[in-house]
Amino acid sequence: MQVSLVHASKRFNKQKVLKDVSLEIGNNEIFGLIGPSGAGKTTLIRLIIGAIAADEGSVRVGNIAIPSLEALKVIGYMPQNDALYGDLSGAENLLFFGRMYGLGKAELRERVDTVLKLVELEDDCRRKVSEYSGGMKKRLSLAAAMLTEPGLLILDEPTVGIDPILRRKIWEQFRALRTQGKTIIITTHVMDEAGMCDRVALLYNGGIIACDRTDSLLERTKSRSLEDLFFESEVTGA
Repeated sequence: MQVSLVHASKRFNKQKVLKDVSLEIGNNEIFGLIGPSGAGKTTLIRLIIGAIAADEGSVRVGNIAIPSLEALKVIGYMPQNDALYGDLSGAENLLFFGRMYGLGKAELRERVDTVLKLVELEDDCRRKVSEYSGGMKKRLSLAAAMLTEPGLLILDEPTVGIDPILRRKIWEQFRALRTQGKTIIITTHVMDEAGMCDRVALLYNGGIIACDRTDSLLERTKSRSLEDLFFESEVTGA
């Protein structure tokens, strides 16, 4: 599912948080957004999902102009902060979200089983979420985002607190979803994880200072390090 932003800007209390951002994100693509805290990554994500509206410019997901309630049917979103119900079990949370999305009973049960296995929570799915560790909550939030098999999956720091072995398995699933024509947008502070994306945009001070295929960006530095590229771009303003 394609995502298009054209000269999108956003202000909060007269401060311009996003400045004239234009992006084209295509089908079959894992797209990374990297940058320091306050660079505008989460605000950009909120524009794409329609939680807030752009002050200037336009945002589209497929053929849908954002914001639109219609987009909720095609977007799976995992926020940076867990949006879970602590007094419900892991499985009950997923069942609740699935009913909100209108999944039928049989389909919902099948999808809940599938995503719980993916994030390795099937043995803990009957425990209350209030008893979960931070990493377990992250994994459940990721499961909820993937529950409806959305055309666009948006993940804000999805693997923070997840052990390396499970992180590798989750990335294998991301690649499988890509082959199915899904679009995945990931924000991350983990540079080796950003390197696994097909393309990466570097955000700084509300604007995009570089955007290209990951291999092409790495070729710009002697060390082939995205982290070095970011620091060089920050200094030069390129």
